[in-house]
Amino acid sequence: MKSNGTATPAKTIVYLARHGTPDWNMKDIRYDVPPGPPLVEKGEREARQLGEFLRDAGVRTVYASPLVRAQRTAELAGDVAGLPITVVDSIAEYRREENDDAVFARFVACFEAAAEEAAATGPVALVSHGGPVRVMLERLGVSSDHVWHYRRQFDHQNPLPPAGAWELSRYGSGPWEARLVFSPQTYTAFQPAPVFV
Repeated sequence: MKSNGTATPAKTIVYLARHGTPDWNMKDIRYDVPPGPPLVEKGEREARQLGEFLRDAGVRTVYASPLVRAQRTAELAGDVAGLPITVVDSIAEYRREENDDAVFARFVACFEAAAEEAAATGPVALVSHGGPVRVMLERLGVSSDHVWHYRRQFDHQNPLPPAGAWELSRYGSGPWEARLVFSPQTYTAFQPAPVFV
């Protein structure tokens, strides 16, 4: 596509998705160490809904955290969407001993590789956890107001609900644009404050 005689760069899309609802009542299993708590029946339904979204969004590949709640979400979503699943340790849950810098350091390489793949072949989804998704959104420049708008709405102050997905998109090497694009539950969309110039 050309505008004013110059080629418009292709749009790159990466989805950051969260696992479906797990069994948070399993207090004897750490949430941040594999396998972690499994999905409950509601979480499996949410995962299938995520799969319908990913199919309709034209996603080509899905990468998943190794924790069972994320891996199972990706498997169920992939079954619905007809997509291959690859497990990647670097997008696992926020570990108790980690800070935001450590989470970003291990997640960003996978995100950048996914972005390169998406630019070449089409949208890619990363099925991870609320904490790492929050870190990535903040480090990619999403405003605190934007992130907190959703953190106030969803469980455990996560920026997306179980099986929800943010779309990160950009043209060429431009800045990433981020928006929450899928949720199995109702929510109020973020409306930025008007800017008067």
